[in-house]
Amino acid sequence: MKYLRVLKNNNQISSETVKQAYYPEHISNFSMQMVFSGNSTYDIGKRHLNLYPDSFLALNQGTHYSSKVDSNIPVNMLSISFAPEFLSDFYRTQHKNINALLDDPFNTTEHSQGFFLETIYPFSGDMKYNILNLKNQLEQESPDDLLVNEYLHHSLINYFKIYHKEVSNKSENLSFLNKSTKIEILKRLTFAKEYISSNYNKNIDLEDIAQTACLSVNHLLRTFKQAYGISPHQYLIKVRIDRSKYLLTNTRYTLNEIVEIVGFECPSSFIRLFKTMNSTTPGKYRLNLQLN
Repeated sequence: MKYLRVLKNNNQISSETVKQAYYPEHISNFSMQMVFSGNSTYDIGKRHLNLYPDSFLALNQGTHYSSKVDSNIPVNMLSISFAPEFLSDFYRTQHKNINALLDDPFNTTEHSQGFFLETIYPFSGDMKYNILNLKNQLEQESPDDLLVNEYLHHSLINYFKIYHKEVSNKSENLSFLNKSTKIEILKRLTFAKEYISSNYNKNIDLEDIAQTACLSVNHLLRTFKQAYGISPHQYLIKVRIDRSKYLLTNTRYTLNEIVEIVGFECPSSFIRLFKTMNSTTPGKYRLNLQLN
């Protein structure tokens, strides 16, 4: 099942549900990539990312990337591609004062679109609510361009909020005086986070993560904790527990199967960590979902 909608202003939405597919390397406008079941993989230069339903991927204009799906279950994907003029106008409204916007309201070339940290972001809160409502609108009926563009506008608003929380605020936590140094360190730390999120179910070690981030092991440990408030190992456990919650909610896998899928070696340690982080056991968590 495939859906493609190109709006009059050249914003574009595409959706597809597949088990196997390959999309050769192509150039992106600024876009957001989501999956609602299963996972898809993206190759961006030397980076190999796995995208799951709890995250979305933001790609800058001009990025070359390829992607593929190879799954036993149907993978439902959604891609939103923003026309350069639409994004430039949005970015301008975020950075110009009100008088400048009133004096020259239609200048879409004055302000650049900006260059954002290209990585995986959490798909939750207002962003998830907005996208799921847009998805529902597209599936249930054929909304006009006006309504769809309003959803896309709110998607950008939500993205800027997430970007500020995940990038701007985190960079301020780093104990470096030079702003460009902070941004470079945070960029490398996002590579570490991506590696953990994409390989969370494997037996990865600290050296693998550090090499991916182009940081020494001790530099990685120090700066990761400064930026995110947790260690790489704690982040790995969080990703595994979050993925287990998705499986408990959306699949019929047994507890032992889920333990193996998310990368834990024994059920007892999984149950203990799950209870510590969620104040309930995995079994009670699933039962409560079924009762509600």
